[in-house]
Amino acid sequence: MDKKQTTIKRNEEITERYLQFLDQHLDDVVSGHAAEMMQLAEIATRLFISHQHLTDTVQKTTGHHPCYFYDLKIIDRARQMLRETDWSVAVIALKLTYDPSNFSKFFRKFTGMTPGTYRAQHPDKKPKSSP
Repeated sequence: MDKKQTTIKRNEEITERYLQFLDQHLDDVVSGHAAEMMQLAEIATRLFISHQHLTDTVQKTTGHHPCYFYDLKIIDRARQMLRETDWSVAVIALKLTYDPSNFSKFFRKFTGMTPGTYRAQHPDKKPKSSP
């Protein structure tokens, strides 16, 4: 394997580790095992690389900044909770460490609708009791 192929493989490995870390981190935040969302620099440190290297690698591998995937994973988790729980939007926001009013703006920016509208369009949810 030449140096270019090795670099591509390493870049893909770093990107995959980052995405897996985000999934685990969101699990920890929602379950209460982590008190707040980590900053990108802290995630990079946990992955044993520099913030700049993580940013450059994910950008080269995917064409998107690492924050793009962080935001998408938060939105995906919020959508899941809106569909699968009866938790209020405020509780979901707090679970994801957002102020409820900021969370609604954030959700609308990415989905084009409010969390309440999203939930109303997905009535097939399986309610779970409040946390």
